[in-house]
Amino acid sequence: MLVLGIETSCDDTGVALYDRDTGLRAHALFSQISHVVYGGVVPELASRDHIQKLLPLIDTLLHDAGVETGELDAIAYTAGPGLAGALLVGAALARALAFALAIPALGIHHLEGHLLAPRLETRAPDFPFLALLVSGGHTLLADVRALGCYRILGESRDDAAGEAFDKSAQVLGLGYPGGPAISAAATHGHDIGLRLPRPLTDRPGLEFSFSGLKTALLQAAQGQPLADQRRYDLARALQEAIVDTLALKCRQALIETGHERLVIAGGVGANQRLRERLTDEVRALGATLYYPRPAFCTDNGAMIAYAGCLRLAAGQTDEGGFGVRPRWPLSELSPP
Repeated sequence: MLVLGIETSCDDTGVALYDRDTGLRAHALFSQISHVVYGGVVPELASRDHIQKLLPLIDTLLHDAGVETGELDAIAYTAGPGLAGALLVGAALARALAFALAIPALGIHHLEGHLLAPRLETRAPDFPFLALLVSGGHTLLADVRALGCYRILGESRDDAAGEAFDKSAQVLGLGYPGGPAISAAATHGHDIGLRLPRPLTDRPGLEFSFSGLKTALLQAAQGQPLADQRRYDLARALQEAIVDTLALKCRQALIETGHERLVIAGGVGANQRLRERLTDEVRALGATLYYPRPAFCTDNGAMIAYAGCLRLAAGQTDEGGFGVRPRWPLSELSPP
């Protein structure tokens, strides 16, 4: 079964080919940079870029992989959550192409794609596992029992960790996207004794909160002129606060659930400091950490193609008709 995956949930245009027998055949990504000057994603611009780039990107992918459209067995596309206009571009093209080829098209949950992305690697986690999904729009811990069997253990009450990185980077004048900018600046930072809050780590439960951390960073930045070294030091303090918060919650969740496997997924999962800290935490508990390569931490077509292939192979059919779900709780998913 050869599946074409299409990802257009936000501002990255991702496509991939996944074969049930041989694995990932090819993948490609067009990352939009036009939003940098605005300090964030502009939904209308993102949608227009998807319209311009998606079909040529698919043509290039198929050509480079030596695959004809007639060889495709199905098309998987991101149906939500995400930006409505961006989602519609991918859904419309996927449905139209599937109709023309008389093959199934399946709408995939964006977060399910992220949760399954580490299984694209040679060193892949078996079910069940604990998952930390941490990105610009989502921060949550999930008990992953099997495909479609996800129980949310805790999530952010307000901002996601990635959003805290983005907005704090703006405060520090480090640019967009904030995650890589903060991480790079933090490597030059010193420990100045500033301990920013680790929200909700002093009480039971597995929920997160990052809005207060952003406020604390803003107040610290206003205390002194923002020379370069000051920016680096504050970036280091912020990164340590976010990493500490995520690591402490993961440790608590591993103890409570008894899981021996922890998966980290989503764009913030590419943060090297977070990976180092979680590696230490899981090793101390006798568990194992899994994560995808950096290219599959951020939005990509490979995770959508893979999720689609698993669901189709398990018997799920082309159902629901054309439509997208900009807001789609992960808890509403069910096994195929």
